Amino acid sequence: MDSYNKRENDLLIYLIEDDEDVRRGCEQTIQLADLAVRGFTTAEAALAAMEDFSPAVVVSDVRLPGISGLELLDEIQKHDRDIPLILITGHGDITMAVRAMRNNAYDFIEKPFRSERLVDVIRRALEKRRLILEISRLHEQLGNAGEKMPLIGHSDEIQKVRRSIAALAPTDVDLLILGETGSGKEVVAHAIHELSGRTGPFVAINCGALPEAIFESEIFGHESGAFTGATKKRIGKIEYADGGTLFLDEIESMPLLLQVKFLRVLQDRCVERLGSNSCIPVDCRIVAASKVNLQYLSEQGDFRADLYYRLNVVSIEVPPLRQRPGDIAPLMAYFISRAASRFNREAVTWNEQDLLKWQQHDWPGNVRELKTVAERLCLGVSDGIEPSRIVTTSLSSKVEVYERGLIRDALKSMKGNVSAAAELLQLPKKTLYDKLNMHALEPKNYR
Repeated sequence: MDSYNKRENDLLIYLIEDDEDVRRGCEQTIQLADLAVRGFTTAEAALAAMEDFSPAVVVSDVRLPGISGLELLDEIQKHDRDIPLILITGHGDITMAVRAMRNNAYDFIEKPFRSERLVDVIRRALEKRRLILEISRLHEQLGNAGEKMPLIGHSDEIQKVRRSIAALAPTDVDLLILGETGSGKEVVAHAIHELSGRTGPFVAINCGALPEAIFESEIFGHESGAFTGATKKRIGKIEYADGGTLFLDEIESMPLLLQVKFLRVLQDRCVERLGSNSCIPVDCRIVAASKVNLQYLSEQGDFRADLYYRLNVVSIEVPPLRQRPGDIAPLMAYFISRAASRFNREAVTWNEQDLLKWQQHDWPGNVRELKTVAERLCLGVSDGIEPSRIVTTSLSSKVEVYERGLIRDALKSMKGNVSAAAELLQLPKKTLYDKLNMHALEPKNYR
């Protein structure tokens, strides 16, 4: 007779052990670790239960009445080859267990074993299973998303972004998206457009990539004969986005003289082409994005304050990748899947050590840098990520990594100005200098 203890929203563990005392002891250990477990005395009973509810992980003794643990491995792979199987072995069964691992068993535990060992192996197997399920979900999402990258991750930070998108997308209010280079600002802008209900196009333009000489014509359009070489009328990006969304990335790069003209578009919802005196009504939502502190730029006179306050009615902050290390695994799975398809290669795998190294990396290029690493791995090239000098998962090491990231963010936001960064972080300047030395950060690198 089997026993069952399931916690809501937990992934379920199947435990197969014919020795009642051992089974009950293992069940208690698993339950005390706040994990959901269902116990069975035979492999046949567990396989029958799988028809109704698939487990996330199976833990089984090798020697069982009827179907053995090794035969169970074959049957599980017929049902779902991605369910991790952990074998419990006696001393004489180790060679057999190693052979089973070559046939895709996840791991084995030799009797007698400590409770901590059992829980540790199960937790690692659960993480593998969660990642497999996430990859499957992403494949489905990828099929529905076409070429647009979905907003991936389950961290508190990215969930907050999702909630903001869901709340603001239908309102038609203009938005400002803030975040570092490569953090996913355009992905957020796409999501806002998709949920807005707007039927017009999503039009994206990078203000930093446009030469100033053609900026006005590209954004506002021009009439025939407006300037030398203007042989025919051109519809600008604002007008082209009528009925849809205009995404202006790196808006801090918009020339100051044109910021006044753009402010008028925001206020009057009409656009005046270069060389024209008439104003053309437009119904486009403006979503602007910046990788720098626009308030600081406006205070320094490098960005118009009136435009900043007009744009900053509502803003969404996209967190840097280093502040959401828990999202690295599903992001890596997504990018490797895309890269494998693109390069016609097999999707590569990684282990816990790789993931720990990536989670401790600073990711100055954020999600875009992670995508490059995934492509390198698919091409059989080293990921290029050096192991951090912090190699433990202790609380103090995580605090140190997080503190370094916050200081680095402040320096980038304030363009290397230590006094301004200290004020932003609410730290005495001397304390900040001490921390800069401790974290080996050079302010000049952020100017």
